[in-house]
Amino acid sequence: MTTETPPPQISMLERYGGVKFVMRFTLQFYDKVLASIRLAPFFANTNMQELVEHQAKFISAVMGGPTSHSNAALRDLHSHLAIDDQAFDEMILLFRKTLEESRLTDVDVEAILADLNARRAYIVRGRS
Repeated sequence: MTTETPPPQISMLERYGGVKFVMRFTLQFYDKVLASIRLAPFFANTNMQELVEHQAKFISAVMGGPTSHSNAALRDLHSHLAIDDQAFDEMILLFRKTLEESRLTDVDVEAILADLNARRAYIVRGRS
C-alpha cells in the first residue's frame, strides 16, 4: 500500500498555457466575429479591448480558471441586445472553428461548447 499523494489535476486552462493562450484565442475569435455580417453589428459601439478582456476571463473560467460571471450577470450583460438563436448558433460555430484552429482536443472542444450552449438561455433574448 502506498501513502503517496496523487498529483493534483491540472485544469484545461493550465494544459493549454493559461491566460496567454486564452487572450490569443479570444483575439482570433473576435477577428472572425467582426468579419461576420450577422454578428459584427452587435459590436458596433463596443470597446473591443474591454470586451476581449472580459471574454478572456469568462473563457478562462469555462476552462477551469476562477469564476468570472454568474448566469444572472450574463443575462444582464446581454439583455439590451436582440440576440436570437441564429446569432448564438453562429457565435458557437465561430467559437468551435477557433478552438479547433487552436488545436484543442476534440474532448475539450466539446466540453467548452457544452458549457457555452448550457448558457444559451441567459444570452438569447426571450429565453430566460
